[in-house]
Amino acid sequence: MLFDRIFKPRPAPALALVHLEIGKKSVPLLMVRHPRACRYRLRLHPDGSARVTIPRGGSVTVARQFVERHSAWLERQLQRLQTHPSKPVVWQVGTEILLRGQLVRIEATPDSNGKSIHFSDEWVRIVEPTTDLRPAIENHLRRLAARELPARLLELAIRHGLTVNRITVRAQRSRWGSCSRRGTISLNWRLIQTPAFVSDYICLHELMHLRQMNHSARFWREVEAVCPEYRMAESWLKEHPGLLR
Repeated sequence: MLFDRIFKPRPAPALALVHLEIGKKSVPLLMVRHPRACRYRLRLHPDGSARVTIPRGGSVTVARQFVERHSAWLERQLQRLQTHPSKPVVWQVGTEILLRGQLVRIEATPDSNGKSIHFSDEWVRIVEPTTDLRPAIENHLRRLAARELPARLLELAIRHGLTVNRITVRAQRSRWGSCSRRGTISLNWRLIQTPAFVSDYICLHELMHLRQMNHSARFWREVEAVCPEYRMAESWLKEHPGLLR
């Protein structure tokens, strides 16, 4: 893999923009430091560019080595992106979206009060005429997530003898969940779009932070003890990077 550094000043927190040779493609890679990150992370964006996050105490050299080790994964994601282009930003009748891990189609149903749309068993009334159904559907999904996710988190907490002080459902752009030292767990509402085994993994991941407030080897042993299939859940999330945007 060849790195062709472009020496241009970039606003913080970007460190550098380099280019990777992946197969016959040149992939822009942004290397970014994040003071709150606990580990190196590699993401492929829908536009075909990649980003590696460098945690506190990390280095560019180790980041490059991390990307090298995951070059095969990156190549697979590029092939997937070419085969399955990212979903349109605008959602219309006929658009397919994820709900609980399944692709469902948005359908329209005229009624006496205007128009309703549905996907799977969920119905949304459209009050004002619009060409983009996404805001209305996402608002519905957020309400659904706020009703279902905290209840499931509490169920898992009780099962494992843990106490959660507060639960919030938010719209994080780069995280599926977080846990504070005060015992507050925040979940991303988009988890309602993932399969149950994935949303359960995120809940359990954050619950295990109540035992280990880090990403140490001990923490991952705690995660594996309560969620043996966690690697499969992480793989699913890596295969669907477009959900977080």
